[in-house]
Amino acid sequence: QVRFVEAGGGLVQAGGSLRLSCAPSKSAYPLNTIGWYRQAPGKQRDLVARITSGGATYYVDSVKGRFTISRDNAKNTVFLQMNSLKPEDTGVYYCREWPIGLWGQGTQVTVSS
Repeated sequence: QVRFVEAGGGLVQAGGSLRLSCAPSKSAYPLNTIGWYRQAPGKQRDLVARITSGGATYYVDSVKGRFTISRDNAKNTVFLQMNSLKPEDTGVYYCREWPIGLWGQGTQVTVSS
């Protein structure tokens, strides 16, 4: 297993969008099922979305219709497109292999009201 590198976070107003990216620290490492997780301030880290090697996706109810997880196999990268962001989406976003993998450093997403 390897750690993944997350990028793309930032500060955005409610209703805005961000696109996060997730790539393995070793470029040739194969992407299996990858999950995006969110850790809100003072809360546990929870799965937000995941995508299999075949492209099947899963979302928690709170992000359905707003977030889209995708993968670019040529770039060996997984993306999380986040639209219609809400203040409750604020947190550090992590990606890793699902169900078990190594945690990276995450990327901070802050949504202001």
